[in-house]
Amino acid sequence: MQNTNTPAGIPQTGFVRLPTILAHIPVSRSTWWAGVKSGKYPAPVKSLGANITAWRAEDIHALITSLSQPAAKA
Repeated sequence: MQNTNTPAGIPQTGFVRLPTILAHIPVSRSTWWAGVKSGKYPAPVKSLGANITAWRAEDIHALITSLSQPAAKA
C-alpha cells in the first residue's frame, strides 16, 4: 500500500533517477544541476555504478515536502 503523501513513481526508500525527479519537480535539467551545486537540491549518490547517478528517495521526499510548505514571512 502506498502512502497518500507519496508522489506516484517515487518509492518510499531506495534510489530515484533524474527523469523521475523532474516529472515531480518542474525545473529543467540545468536548473536541477545548478540547484545541486548550490545546495538547494540534494546531492546524488554516485557509488551505485560507473555511469549511474541517482538520489536517495528519502531525500527527494523531504525536498518535495519542503517545497510544498508555505514560505515563512520575514
